[in-house]
Amino acid sequence: MKIFKHVKRCIAAGAVALAAISMSPSTAIAQSDPSGPSTRVVGGTRAAQGEFPFMVRLSMGCGGSLYAKDIVLTAAHCVDGSGPNTSITATAGSVDLQSTSAVKVRSTHVLQAPGYNGNGKDWALIKLAKPINLPTLNIATTTAYDNGTFDIAGWGANREGGAQQRYLLKAKVPFISDATCKAAGGSYSGLIAAEEICAGLQQGGVDTCQGDSGGPMFRKDSAGAWVQVGIVSWGEGCARAGKPGVYTQVSYFATAIKNAASQLG
Repeated sequence: MKIFKHVKRCIAAGAVALAAISMSPSTAIAQSDPSGPSTRVVGGTRAAQGEFPFMVRLSMGCGGSLYAKDIVLTAAHCVDGSGPNTSITATAGSVDLQSTSAVKVRSTHVLQAPGYNGNGKDWALIKLAKPINLPTLNIATTTAYDNGTFDIAGWGANREGGAQQRYLLKAKVPFISDATCKAAGGSYSGLIAAEEICAGLQQGGVDTCQGDSGGPMFRKDSAGAWVQVGIVSWGEGCARAGKPGVYTQVSYFATAIKNAASQLG
C-alpha cells in the first residue's frame, strides 16, 4: 500500500489498494450521512445507456476515460509505475458492469506521469491490447473550460466507506476557486493550484468517492461537445460539507498527456 500526502479515492487490490478509508479519491456520487440532508444518493442518478460512452471501469478499482480508442486516461495513483503491464482489464460500453454486452480489453502498457511521487501530477495512460469502438473524450487544452458546472460519473461507492456500484452513477458539481478550496484547511491547504482543480457543493451531499479515482470530470465546450477538465484524485471523505473533491487539472498537463500518448503509439 502506498502512502500519500492526500489519501486517494480508489478501492483496489495490491499496490493501489486504499480500501474503505475516509479520505477517498475519485468520483462516486456520494450518499450522505444519515445525519445529513438525506439518506439516499444525493444529487446522483443512474446514467442512461450510451450517455457517457467514453467511461471506462478498470479492474484495479478505478475509473478512466477513453483518450483514444486504445488508450485510457486515468489517475497516476491507480497504477504502479510505468512499463509493460497485462494485469489490468478495462470494461466499457455498458453502464451495467455485469452486462454481457460490456466490452473487456486487457492492458499492454502503462505510462505513469513522469515525476509522480504521490503529490500532484496525478495522471496516467493505459495502452489497451486492441481498440474499443466507442467515442473518445477530448481533453481541455486551455483553461477556458476550467469553470462553471461539471459532470461527474463513476461506479465508485455511493456513500463514504460504502461498496462499489454495479451501475454507472452521475451528478453535477460546481467549480470552487483555489482560494476557497485551500481555505477548507487540513490537506486542502496544500492544494497545488496550477495542477489541481476543486469542485463540489459547499453544503456537501454530492461528490466522488472511493472507487472513482481516475474517472473524468467533464463539461460541454463551446461547440456542445464533451471535454474533460479533471481527473478524480482525492478529497477528505465523501460529500462532506466544506470538503470538496480535488481533481487533476487536465489543461495544465494537456501537452504532457499528448506527448505520452504518442509514445504509446
